[in-house]
This record gives sequence, structure tokens and C-alpha cells, in this order.
Amino acid sequence: MNGPATDGRSAAASPPAASPLRAALLTALMAVIAAVALILVGLALPAWLLFTMTKAGAYGLVALGIVHLMRGGLVSFGQGLVYCLGAYGAGLLASRGGVTDIFVLLAVGAVAGMVISGIVAPLIARYRGIFFAMLTMALSMVLYGVLAKLTVIGGSDGFNVPEPTYLGWAPDVAQSDYALYVVAVLLAVTAAGLSRLHFDSMAGLLAQAVRENELRVEYLGASVFWVTVRNFTIAGALGGIGGVLNGFALGHIDPFFSYWTTSGEFVFIAILAGHASVGAVFLAALATELVRSFANQYFPESWQLFLGAFLLLVMLFLPNGIGSLWSRLGRRRTLRAEGQE
Repeated sequence: MNGPATDGRSAAASPPAASPLRAALLTALMAVIAAVALILVGLALPAWLLFTMTKAGAYGLVALGIVHLMRGGLVSFGQGLVYCLGAYGAGLLASRGGVTDIFVLLAVGAVAGMVISGIVAPLIARYRGIFFAMLTMALSMVLYGVLAKLTVIGGSDGFNVPEPTYLGWAPDVAQSDYALYVVAVLLAVTAAGLSRLHFDSMAGLLAQAVRENELRVEYLGASVFWVTVRNFTIAGALGGIGGVLNGFALGHIDPFFSYWTTSGEFVFIAILAGHASVGAVFLAALATELVRSFANQYFPESWQLFLGAFLLLVMLFLPNGIGSLWSRLGRRRTLRAEGQE
């Protein structure tokens, strides 16, 4: 008599889920491979493309912070606040204080973003939807107005920043673009890997639960308020780092870093990428920069039209963003494997 215990197929249960340690090691391995590949590819890239990819890395870091908020059901239209404060803090330290080491300046930008986010987050964490978005944008525009009036640090014109150094090494002009590109790659890969681990952790999954049903999360004993504060603080640190990176890539920092259109570009990239994949955020940032560069070159009066059309096409065919391609491929592989079993 063949009972359930003697049925071979019943014993062939679905494979066990990967342990957290195994998932962390796999994420670290993929991050290292991606970093090495991008650094080697950079040796063959022209200077204009190195600059574009460095800028895309900076924008991707800020947009990744918005993705952290999106996974909790929120969108910030004021990431220019932390982006600008990080750039100003590091830029003033370099131009007025003489500290030019890029790693020190990046740490200053991250701390500046975290501090202002830690102050602002408890004040706005209880708001949702359009109220949260408009409050963040208002705070960003307040900073823009203040910086534009402070003529002692350049006013609306801003100020130039010196070339950064790298642990005491001062590259020449031919090497400076590649050196900053390498830093941008390391930052982007590290942030992407850590964000992936966070998204798969209990805290990251709790943020997704908040997006789906806040009341149920509160009934289960978790705090929606502190989930929002944590995500906003993470977004602040990433935004500050992105501001430092882009400021030194441009060689100039001005109050426009905090303007609402700058924040809108970060939201554009986050929506384009979706919240399913961290790698898609940087891919979306690079695609946006390339489209903008070529459209601005050949259609200088209407490049915004092409950028908007690009977003509409992506939203039409990939409503959940570029990252949904990864999810689709993963589901297909899972279904194929189950079919083979």
C-alpha cells in the first residue's frame, strides 16, 4: 500500500530557502564582481563617458534613498535638501578648510545628510501621500532660498571646489576623472549590496508590510513611525554622499542642488527603476543621463520632451519599473524549475 510517506514525489519538497549567511555571501560576491568589471571597463572609456557614469552613480545613490522610502509607501520630493547639504558641507570644508581627501569629504556628506534627516524625520514621519511629498519639497526650497541669499558663501552663484585627493595621492588632470569614477563605482556597488541586504532583512520586509497595510503592522506591535524615520535617515545618508560625489565631479556647488527640479530628477530615476531591484536604480540613472546628454546635444530646446517620452514608454511597457524585469526572469526560472520537478 502506497501511503504518502512512500510516495517519492511527496518527499521531494521545494528546495529550502537560502540561509541569510549564504544570501549575504552571494550578494557580496556579486558586488565584488560588478565592481571589478566596472573598474576595468572604465580604463577603456572616454573622459566624457567617465564623467557621465560618475554623475549617474551620484544620482543613483540619491535615488536609491528614495527607493528605500518607496518600499515603505512614501516618496520624497525634497531629497535635494540632503543632497545639497552634503555637497555644501564637504565643499566648504574643502574650499575653506583645506581638507581635500575624498573619503573624509564623503563621510562629512553622509553625516550631514543623516543629521538633518534625523532632525526632520520625526517631524514629518506621521504624514503620508501628497502631504509627505509636499512637506519634504517645502523644506528643500527653504534651504534653496537661504543659500541663495548667503553671499558669504557665493549666494546664488555658489562656489568652486578644489580637485579631491585620495588618501594623500593627488592625481593629475588626466587621471582625476578615472579616480573619481572608481570611487563612484565602489560607492554605488557598496550601497547597492547593503541596500539589498537591508531589503531582505526583517526591517526591510517590515517596510513593505507598511506599504501594504499600515494598520495591520501597528496591530502586530511594530511602529510605522519608526520604520519611516529609519528609511528617511538612510535616504538622508545616501543623499549626502551623492551630493558630495556630484559636487566634486562638477567642480562647482550652488543652491540649485536644493531646487525642486533637482529633487524631481531623483524621483524620476526612482520611478523609472522601481523598487524591485537595487541595480536597476543605477541602470535607470545611467540611462537618464545618456538620454539627457544626447537629447540636449541634438535637441537643446526640447530635451525635456524626449526625457519625458522616455519615461512614458518605460511606464507603458514596464509599469513597475526597469527592476521588474529581474522579478519576471526570477519567476520564470522558478516556474521552469518546478515544472521540471
